[in-house]
Amino acid sequence: MADTHNVTEFIFLGLSTNPEVQKVCFVIFSFLYTAIVLENFLIVLTVITSRSLISPMYFFLSSLSFIDTCCSSSMTLKLIADSMYKGRAISFEGCLAQLFVAHLLGGTQIFLLTVVAFDQYMAICKPLHYTTIMTRQLCALLVGMAWLGGFLHSLVQLLLVLQLPFCGPNVINHFVCDLYPLLELACSNTYVIGLLVVANSGVICLLNFLMLAASYIVILRSLRSHSAEGRRKALSICGAHFTVVALFFMPCIFIYMRPSSTLSVDKIVAVFYLVTPLLNPIIYSFRNAEVKNSVRRLMGR
Repeated sequence: MADTHNVTEFIFLGLSTNPEVQKVCFVIFSFLYTAIVLENFLIVLTVITSRSLISPMYFFLSSLSFIDTCCSSSMTLKLIADSMYKGRAISFEGCLAQLFVAHLLGGTQIFLLTVVAFDQYMAICKPLHYTTIMTRQLCALLVGMAWLGGFLHSLVQLLLVLQLPFCGPNVINHFVCDLYPLLELACSNTYVIGLLVVANSGVICLLNFLMLAASYIVILRSLRSHSAEGRRKALSICGAHFTVVALFFMPCIFIYMRPSSTLSVDKIVAVFYLVTPLLNPIIYSFRNAEVKNSVRRLMGR
């Protein structure tokens, strides 16, 4: 058995092995990461310091911005470093840590997007009961449950990988440690584990996406009784949220709702995970007049 666990590190092929393309990737993703950190940090700081952004929606949005910053850091920094140097190695333990953190944050974001949808449903469909139901204690509990759900999801993924023997090769055709590339490197039959990955990742993504889509259908049906101004504002909020949901869930469903296999296009699809943290603050927050005014006041200080 010792001979089947002799891999101590993995080598990333990255987005490209062309040195010129690597330089372009370094510039693009360095700018992308800097913009993501600045945008999302500004949202978190604005919500924390502003006295007007006290509704549950802004608490959830600041939590999403925090997760986006952490998720981008866990994936983009390694990609930037690999674009600078020829060596693209990561230790076995580092690979497992990256896998765990990525799925912890990704799973938490899935559940948190569901919480945001629930908050919008209560605000639009149950406005008279909204303030009594969406208390600070409940909001904190919902965010805590989202983190717990992400932790359990990621723990299952990690336990699945720990059962696999790795005896070589150790080259990962990706820029990040993910489940399917690791399954291809395992020197054992991974069919059952591949099905468990689909059940744990793909099904969770698909069911949450369908549930979110159904919630928006209910919200849209309820808007018929609202005023024209109320419908316009609700449609703007729901449209922004569903755009974020689609950008996040479509790549996830594409990658994990299929049998265990790695496609060359997976790396391109995975880049969306690096782009959506840049778009989320723009779609969610910077289109909101209250947020923009609070940002101006914060910058004025």
